[in-house]
Amino acid sequence: MQKTAPGIFVLLWSTGFIGSKLGAPYIEPFAFLTVRFALVLPVLALIAVASGAHWPRGGRAWGHAILAGAMIHGVYLGAIFYAIDNGMPAGVTALVLGLQPLMTALIAGPMLGEAIARRHWAGLALGAAGLALVVLPKLGAAASGMTPANTLICLVAVAGISLGTVYQKKHAGTTDLVSGTVVQYFGALAIVAPLSLAESWHITWSGELVFAMAWLVLVLSVGAILLLMVLIRAGSAARVASLFYLVPVATTVESYFLFGETLVPAQIAGMALVVGALLMIRERRVGTRRMPA
Repeated sequence: MQKTAPGIFVLLWSTGFIGSKLGAPYIEPFAFLTVRFALVLPVLALIAVASGAHWPRGGRAWGHAILAGAMIHGVYLGAIFYAIDNGMPAGVTALVLGLQPLMTALIAGPMLGEAIARRHWAGLALGAAGLALVVLPKLGAAASGMTPANTLICLVAVAGISLGTVYQKKHAGTTDLVSGTVVQYFGALAIVAPLSLAESWHITWSGELVFAMAWLVLVLSVGAILLLMVLIRAGSAARVASLFYLVPVATTVESYFLFGETLVPAQIAGMALVVGALLMIRERRVGTRRMPA
């Protein structure tokens, strides 16, 4: 399971963009996320109770889990959904979000004392170049949605999940995975629910929306998120974040088979660079050193 978990996570996480694309025409972004998180809570709570999970003890532990969830789920997904709903091309969004591994590595140094090896930095740079090759051919005329506001919002999303990943590793790494994730979604709701009050809450319950909502709740918000928590606990924050380079690659391949989107040679070359970068990063484990207090 330890060897296959990263690949399974990338595959599951990449389908989030497909599910969002299916459901977006029928519901506004923050209402979408509010309903999604509200449905996740009872599902995860039942799993926590059935598995005998230990709940966080004390207000400090609850606070850490809520804050991590607010950043990982609320800020990250809220900013992405909002930017795309306001015309930001999905390809450009994926490219900006590709900054996450680099930002996480920069944050992990001072916060966790993770020493990033030169090989790791080279791998991160190679992965960023490969990601650009994968995404840039998809922009075309759609790049008109690249407004400064949308770009800033995407950077907020990157900061949210990068900070949240490192914060989770530092402050909530020993909390029970299932019950801790339940608490995290309270933090996520605290971000998106108030923002949804500015929307009309007009929802068209089509078959596509029901399928998308069920997929995002069960596969993404339960399966993929629990797997992400396992990966964060087991490895360095920077190495876990490097997996996100593969997400746009996987989404591009899925779009090729599901929606008939073409693949140009530059994209295939970019995919090869991303895979090579991940092999470079994983070939030598990232060391850990103590940082001065």
